[in-house]
Amino acid sequence: MALSINNIKPKKGSTKKRKRVGRGNAAGQGTYSGRGLKGQKARSGVSNLKRLGMKQVLLRAPKKHGFSSLKPKKQIVNLIEINKHFKGRDIVSPEILLKKGLIDNIKSGVKILGKGELKAKNLQFKNVLMSESVRKQTAGKENSKKEKIVKK
Repeated sequence: MALSINNIKPKKGSTKKRKRVGRGNAAGQGTYSGRGLKGQKARSGVSNLKRLGMKQVLLRAPKKHGFSSLKPKKQIVNLIEINKHFKGRDIVSPEILLKKGLIDNIKSGVKILGKGELKAKNLQFKNVLMSESVRKQTAGKENSKKEKIVKK
């Protein structure tokens, strides 16, 4: 007989029949259904955690508060780092920033923040976002702003 999905059976003794509780005395688990007589544990609606004394443990455990976004944050590069790694007429793009080791990955996008002052002139910015202060500095330095917003 060939082995196929319709004739596979579990090994003998590896499975056990489910105990059907509260289905009459003849079934073996009738009347009190294995809960004993009266008391809180015999009533319905009492969770196992409460029965095992776990409720206090759960209440004492620290809860996580606040908000954590599922949206990945942009890679941040400051003007100080751009001054160190770029000279006049260079192109600043996510690929070049990655090669120079200023960012870890390109997927989440890149934003240039205005910590420091832009000293290099005529830089070309491609596929990067800029803060308002950086935008003002690039306009003052005759830099060409070729920005494209990367949508995810």
